[in-house]
Amino acid sequence: MIGQRLEVRQGQGLVITPQLQQAIKLLQLSNLELESFVEAELERNPLLQRDEADATGDSAPEAANDAASSDGGDEAELRFVEGSDAHAQSIDAASDDLYGDAAPGERVSDRQEDGAAAQPGLNDWSRAGPGGMADGEERERPDHRDLTLWEHLQAQASAAGLSPADHGIALTLIDATDEGGYLRADLGEIAERLGVDSGRVEQVLSVCHGFEPTGVMARSIAECLTLQLVERNRFDPAMGALLENLELLARRDLTALRKACGVDGEDLAEMIAELKGLTPRPGAGFGGEPAQTVVPDVHVRPDPAGGWRVELNADTLPRLLMDKRYHALIAAGARSDTEKTFVADCAAQASWLVKSLDQRAKTILKVSSEIVRQQDAFLAFGVEFLRPLTLKTVAEAIEMHESTVSRVTSNKYVSTPRGVFELKFFFTAAIQSSDGGAAHSAEAVRRRIKTMIDAEDADGEVLSDDRIVEILNEAGIDIARRTVAKYREALKIPSSVQRRRLLKTA
Repeated sequence: MIGQRLEVRQGQGLVITPQLQQAIKLLQLSNLELESFVEAELERNPLLQRDEADATGDSAPEAANDAASSDGGDEAELRFVEGSDAHAQSIDAASDDLYGDAAPGERVSDRQEDGAAAQPGLNDWSRAGPGGMADGEERERPDHRDLTLWEHLQAQASAAGLSPADHGIALTLIDATDEGGYLRADLGEIAERLGVDSGRVEQVLSVCHGFEPTGVMARSIAECLTLQLVERNRFDPAMGALLENLELLARRDLTALRKACGVDGEDLAEMIAELKGLTPRPGAGFGGEPAQTVVPDVHVRPDPAGGWRVELNADTLPRLLMDKRYHALIAAGARSDTEKTFVADCAAQASWLVKSLDQRAKTILKVSSEIVRQQDAFLAFGVEFLRPLTLKTVAEAIEMHESTVSRVTSNKYVSTPRGVFELKFFFTAAIQSSDGGAAHSAEAVRRRIKTMIDAEDADGEVLSDDRIVEILNEAGIDIARRTVAKYREALKIPSSVQRRRLLKTA
């Protein structure tokens, strides 16, 4: 028999509140996006106002700094309560616990369904665009945006098989590239800042010169055009002489040019025509967002007493207060249920935002302090001393969830004596030890492989990948053969068969 009946079932489950969903997303906003969201809230909520202590540098940042530096200080996680019987939830909630297999904002139940009444005072951030604006607020969110030159170069650097140290150098060089595609930095200064030899920076730059578009990250117009001619196999001594005398071409002194290049008038005309077919600004074809100056969220400075002092950048932290006096005034004057509901919602939203901003600052400082503690050798000695570091390591050290650490390190920057870096820069791969000891840096293993291969000679043993794995395992490094092959290829080292032939030929 098929029929209808009513059943009552009892079960347990975690439900994320709209306020907590917003707090989690607030944590991963960059300082520019956060400022845009705060400005929108100040215009929308009459009970919010900026803390007048902003001008004197007091209030939240110093409180957050003190809280993070104290042992077991204010580590209580921010909690929100909706109604008298709602369960409190932590801002450090794990997204996989709350959503199952879906990420925040991917389930229909996490969004305002069509026809459902929107909860007053809360924005739906599941459709929020940059700056925290939801779809339809002042501007539409585009379906996509053009890839910027810097994102294009960073993607190629990640796929170039560079060691963690060389990858850090490449990112620093990319950051110093202007919108036209030219490198605007002194390599000696970069080498000194990162604590490496200038020759190594030159080597990494030569790898970057192989990125698309051809000619990118050149230091001059002549170098840019040279890279493009080399790729086309059209660079010869005559063309090199032409590029060395571009000032003569600019003055249209063709007689001097013919003499400098050692060619006749017809050849010179062809060479000039070929130059006109090149791209003097390789980065001009990329759109996207305009380049913006990176403002660090955290400052790291040497402590006179030893170690490092980690402080929040007060300029990137909007500090808000709820005007309780004005709240009492308009609450007393509210007559209708609609007015009372509006005032109550504004008060709840203002109180939540003030607490969320304070908790956000404390969380960023806590995560940054642990990263600095883990990577103090890099700050002291340079990029060669980056240690293996994962989100899980930091999360366990500060007793938070990996997803929280991931959100904190997204779009956040730290200013150090060696430059400004994104927090994710400090996370590098690790190779586990076969004897249960400390993990080995991938960069250190690469260097060991290169050292062993460099020591080969025609009369001795030419190490195969399997033999290298055996030697490394004996040294306590747990590594697979395919990993050795990958590192060897990234170092541009031929296979053992090819090396044996080259040694015999030599």
